Amino acid sequence: MIDLIKRVLTNKKKQKELSGEKEPDTHIALCVLLLEAAHVDGECSNEEKEHVIETLTTHYGIPRKEIDELLASSYKERDDSVDLFRFTRYLNNNYTKEEKLSVMEAVWRVIHIDGHLESHEDHFAHKLANLLRLTHRELIDSKIKARQQLT
Repeated sequence: MIDLIKRVLTNKKKQKELSGEKEPDTHIALCVLLLEAAHVDGECSNEEKEHVIETLTTHYGIPRKEIDELLASSYKERDDSVDLFRFTRYLNNNYTKEEKLSVMEAVWRVIHIDGHLESHEDHFAHKLANLLRLTHRELIDSKIKARQQLT
């Protein structure tokens, strides 16, 4: 039985390698989600982009000198992906609940930076919370905290 399990896991790993699918690193997964929040309304304002950069540097400790390369890599990953599942799966496998709540707060801050909430932005946040396995209560709490942080 153990041999069967090892073969199945080995085959899955080989299939991933052959398909070229690789796990994103932490910074790229995080940045892609923030960029998606900034672009969900069809455009990314300078204010939204600057807020994404500020979030990456102040809340996640990414050095400013690495931001341009991270943004370029994240935009490429975002453009090459059909959905967010790969990025949220990575966070689900590598982040604690508290870290995922922090990501959700950061997403809400990006969404709210322009002072108004559009329906597709709200839909995106709900979809993301679901993908991150957060409850509705956690989604709403992170929304409230994000709004308080911006005022």
